[in-house]
Amino acid sequence: MAEVTRTGLVQVYTGDGKGKTTAGVGLAVRARGAGLTVAFVQFIKGGPRSAELAALESLGVTVWRPAEASTGLLGEGLNDEDRRAAAEAWEIAAGAIDSGHYDVIVLDEGCVALAHELVDAVALLAALAARPAHVEVVITGRGATPALIEVADLVTEMRLVKHPYDRGVPARRGMEF
Repeated sequence: MAEVTRTGLVQVYTGDGKGKTTAGVGLAVRARGAGLTVAFVQFIKGGPRSAELAALESLGVTVWRPAEASTGLLGEGLNDEDRRAAAEAWEIAAGAIDSGHYDVIVLDEGCVALAHELVDAVALLAALAARPAHVEVVITGRGATPALIEVADLVTEMRLVKHPYDRGVPARRGMEF
């Protein structure tokens, strides 16, 4: 049987509904289960460490999470920690993409970082265009920009229909983080 050459694509999971990071995690798990090398880079998601990161690490996924404090985007607005964490995450992500070492790279909340200009759009689009042919890049988060949507091969928009937050149910460990 002839070997099939794998072509890496750009996938985007965006929208106001729940499930964007979960989709990225699920894809990372599937790829790792298939023997692919996977990196997971979180932008601006600080505060308590979300439970899926330990599971990814236990499967051999390389996880980077530069953010330490909860993002100001959930309250008073962007802050210096958001800027620092996003810059560090982008430096890591750009190196991972360029290296060709990873088959799949998930940029969790990369859409948010891009939409809030915490990541330079020209640099991100250039990195996507110049990536090695086998590298799949998955970018999650609200507010995917038109330019990112244009270059992506797959775009899924999660739409909020109903959420327990609306009834006062707080985020639950293992479900929302």
